[in-house]
Amino acid sequence: MTRHLHKLPLIALVVLAAACAPKPPAALQAPPVTARPETAAPTPAERPATVETGASNIVPGSQDDLRAQAGGDTVLFAYDSYELDGEARATLLKHATWLRGNPSVRVTLEGHCDERGTREYNLALGDRRANSAKNFLASQGIDVARLNTISYGKEKPAVDGADEAAYAQNRRAVTMVMSR
Repeated sequence: MTRHLHKLPLIALVVLAAACAPKPPAALQAPPVTARPETAAPTPAERPATVETGASNIVPGSQDDLRAQAGGDTVLFAYDSYELDGEARATLLKHATWLRGNPSVRVTLEGHCDERGTREYNLALGDRRANSAKNFLASQGIDVARLNTISYGKEKPAVDGADEAAYAQNRRAVTMVMSR
């Protein structure tokens, strides 16, 4: 034990430097991830093989299934914000329920912005939006290993146009089904 005592000052210095490192501004930090264990999901035998919707069949665990069961795959944000409003939280609660019912599905949460602002700013804001949705799903017990994020900033608008109606549709996070 005494042969390692000469390393203590170095270790203390590293710990002190890490503790004193500057923190990013609160506006750039994503909400904290708090995970709860997922509840047991129904087995495939307990779920229907397809969901009937009019003339078409939807494959369980697909993007179309998420849209049908959760009422959509998109949440919208206010201008220059990554805070989830009540409507966004309600939609993400449905996404969490759907994910618990489809335990083998992984998703990517895409963050998007309207065309205003620089490319760099919008990529950062899109990242915060995607992480805000991810952290909410994690707070509902969805394993973060199933949740990826990506920011497209203003590069992939949902709606073309340079008015508030178009901007409002482009400020979003989209839950995209990746695999089963």
